[in-house]
Amino acid sequence: MKRQLFLILMLFVVVFSLVRCQSSSDSANGSSSSGSSDSSLSGSVKIDGSSTVFPISQAVAEDFKAKYPNVEVAVAQSGTGGGFKKFSKGEIDISDASRPIKPEEAEECKKNGVEYIEIPIAFDALAVVVNPKNDWVEHLTVEELKRIWEPAAQGKITNWSQVRPNFPDKPLKLFGAGVDSGTFDYFTAAIVGEEDASRGDFTASEDDNILVQGVAGDAGGLGFFGIAYFEENQDKLRAIPIDDGIADNGDGPQHPTADNVISGVYQPLARPIFIYVNKKALDRPEVKAFVEFYIENMAALSKEVGYVPLPDNLMPLLKARFEKRVTGSAFGEKGSIVGVKLEDLYKAEEGK
Repeated sequence: MKRQLFLILMLFVVVFSLVRCQSSSDSANGSSSSGSSDSSLSGSVKIDGSSTVFPISQAVAEDFKAKYPNVEVAVAQSGTGGGFKKFSKGEIDISDASRPIKPEEAEECKKNGVEYIEIPIAFDALAVVVNPKNDWVEHLTVEELKRIWEPAAQGKITNWSQVRPNFPDKPLKLFGAGVDSGTFDYFTAAIVGEEDASRGDFTASEDDNILVQGVAGDAGGLGFFGIAYFEENQDKLRAIPIDDGIADNGDGPQHPTADNVISGVYQPLARPIFIYVNKKALDRPEVKAFVEFYIENMAALSKEVGYVPLPDNLMPLLKARFEKRVTGSAFGEKGSIVGVKLEDLYKAEEGK
């Protein structure tokens, strides 16, 4: 009897061990099917800059971290200008930017021996938004936006009735990107006609979430920021179609959508966004691996967080530029160029 009990107990132990081993094997196989991790790579990658680019870089960092758990990737958002200040001093490896680098920022990099590679990562559309309680604005023209935001409007254009005669007598409260933001630079260039030319009496922030809260909390609010932040907050805001005022294109007012950005009809508030990589930092395996991972995954991840992926025909030019370690900006000393086609810029660069 004792012998039988012993044999039954041993059989149970064997069966339990086999089941456990099979379970571990299944778990391992399931893990490998979703992408195995690589613990051999270590180090750190530092990124700062644009709040517009932040969601993409953050998404890339999270996926990269899952594959390379021993690499620390820090992503901050101090605005495009703030990021370039740190980048030009060699304090960070990658600068997120919602506009091309400015000549004075490029000069700072040169002075400090920082060579950089410019990598466009997606297209963005600037959404002009109002509070959902605003039932009088169906669209705005570029000329009306200029009248609202130009320096001469400060302290003078403070009511909706001053924007268009049939608008109601209601206070106009403005919310926009801070002066360290590339969004501010591009918006002023596109709408006012001169970069950084703007009235100063508005609520400004490099944190787009603060702008969302501002417009959402004021019935007379008007603001602008990247389309991704609008799409995240559609229940709190309403995006206004924009009419570029060009009579011969027959487009009329256009919404900030991916299709309109790709087709080129949402002008002048569509733009490319970038990362700038310190060339010397690419000597570190973890930085090189991160940038390569970024390039391979940015199309899917930029779409996932609400931006417009770059067209397929641009990718070979971009990858070739990175592989050859081409430094400097394809925009030269021009900075932001409204309505630019990246493909034309990079092809022209190749032909030099």
